[in-house]
Amino acid sequence: QVQLVESGGGLVQAGGSLRLACAASGRTFSTYVMAWFRQAPGKEREFVAAISWTGGRTNYADSVKGRFTISRDNAKNTVYLQMNSLRPEDTAVYYCAADDGGIATLERGYTCWGQGSQVTVSS
Repeated sequence: QVQLVESGGGLVQAGGSLRLACAASGRTFSTYVMAWFRQAPGKEREFVAAISWTGGRTNYADSVKGRFTISRDNAKNTVYLQMNSLRPEDTAVYYCAADDGGIATLERGYTCWGQGSQVTVSS
């Protein structure tokens, strides 16, 4: 398994940008599918984006397509989420997740989770 630590959250105005990073420890990071989920107050956690272990495949929730970009640097054991054109409805705690299976869009598809990073978008 890998241990995951998110960073880069904060407060931003609508239309602005943020980049989240998720640093992983463990020698097998490069073989793990990585994903981002988010949970807004009073709502269930939802899928945002995922990337294959090579970086060659990505998957996005419809709500973030064209605005968010997931990427990874296996040499640095880090996955990123670049968030542009942020909206107030993007406000949530963002979680990094990892698994050694295939790309999944459901929580149960991931066995390793970070502690979360708060992103707040003001209108």
